[in-house]
Amino acid sequence: MAVSVRTFPLRCFLVPRPQPTRSQSAPSPRLPLSSAPAPCRHKNQEDNHSYYVSRLYGPSEPRSRELWVDVAEANRSQVKIHTILSNTHRQASRVVLSFDFPFYGHLLRQITIATGGFIFMGDVIHRMLTATQYVAPLMANFNPGYSDNSTVVYFDNGTVFVVQWDHVYLQGWEDRGSFTFQAALHRDGRIVFGYKEIPMSVPEISSSQHPVKTGLSDAFMILNPSPDVPESRRRSIFEYHRIELDPSKITSMSAVEFTPLPTCLQHRSCDACMSSDLSFNCSWCHVLQRCSSGFDRYRQEWMDYGCAQEAEGRTCEDFQDEYHNSASPDTSFSPYDGDFTTTSSSLFIDSLTTEDDTKLNPYAGGDGLQNNLSPKTKGTPVHLGTIVGIVLAVLLVAAIILAGIYINGHPTSNAALFFIERRPHHWPAMKFRSHPDHSTYAEVEPSGHEKEGFMEAEQC
Repeated sequence: MAVSVRTFPLRCFLVPRPQPTRSQSAPSPRLPLSSAPAPCRHKNQEDNHSYYVSRLYGPSEPRSRELWVDVAEANRSQVKIHTILSNTHRQASRVVLSFDFPFYGHLLRQITIATGGFIFMGDVIHRMLTATQYVAPLMANFNPGYSDNSTVVYFDNGTVFVVQWDHVYLQGWEDRGSFTFQAALHRDGRIVFGYKEIPMSVPEISSSQHPVKTGLSDAFMILNPSPDVPESRRRSIFEYHRIELDPSKITSMSAVEFTPLPTCLQHRSCDACMSSDLSFNCSWCHVLQRCSSGFDRYRQEWMDYGCAQEAEGRTCEDFQDEYHNSASPDTSFSPYDGDFTTTSSSLFIDSLTTEDDTKLNPYAGGDGLQNNLSPKTKGTPVHLGTIVGIVLAVLLVAAIILAGIYINGHPTSNAALFFIERRPHHWPAMKFRSHPDHSTYAEVEPSGHEKEGFMEAEQC
């Protein structure tokens, strides 16, 4: 199953910037910190990016030092040096946070740290890992395996999660010196980039072998039918928002702070959603009980459940009247009479089915039906139904156990691949082919866990 990455034009905010290659810039001796490129002269430069407000602090401002998290002075039990990332090139490892981190309004508990100076915030590891859904203090072709002094460290105290790329070198540019910088994810949603040592001008860094980015990005994933195989579906990623910082402002002892702005997803009721004064066009989807602009990680559900059409020209009073009518015994059932929740911020529902088919007849067996039965026959259907139910349950459990044993023993069989491709709540891990035109990352195996399956990502 292929994964393609596209840029969604309506809500993608790009800032053009030059991308000189190494051949365009002659190497120069490493500059001491005192003679590094001059920082931005505008103090506390602030930009509004719809989803975040970014503030840039120069080396001379006290706030830049206040935002830096000194990992060396933190509780040692909360600091971990990732051994594999600290000794390899183009590797990525998943880490579970101790708190829910709000990213573009979505609560995330799992992230992926990459050696290339960024954090991947998506759920699906794909070939274009560096393209979207990232938190990038300085994405570049770093190789922590070049030096024994290079480490990738992370720190989590329940309030803030910090990743620090410490004394890392650029692949092929080792003579320019080491970089030390960090990204801090605060529990309240703030994101802070701290730069301790930037030995060269960031615009000089070549992007020919690896993208060079500083900023944030998020995207949503949708499933489209594959033209080649009608019964399969192709995952496409659409980037709906990006923040790119001016790389010339990234210098030693500078910092950038991103403060999250309200989004439609924060509203939990129809009235709050429809009366929202946000810059987004918030709409209420009654069937999902969700407020959204339609452009977030829940895009697949928004389309599958027809939320855009449902909200057209309707008010909260219309939804309330519809709810009261559907609650009457004389009306048809609603398959969403239970609480609807999602287990992750970017997992999508593959099919629109009820949780239990017995909900199709919620009133079968009520007083109206039993009054038509004679006293002699009232108990018989219940008894037979119980026996049949028990037998079916036993057979189903036995079938599941046998299927699980077979799939575990034959992970490459057609049956195993069938279930791996169609499971709605666990995306398969991917193994990549190397390609000269793409910067591919290999995922580090989680300690004590084996991957459930592999998929080859085709050329996008």
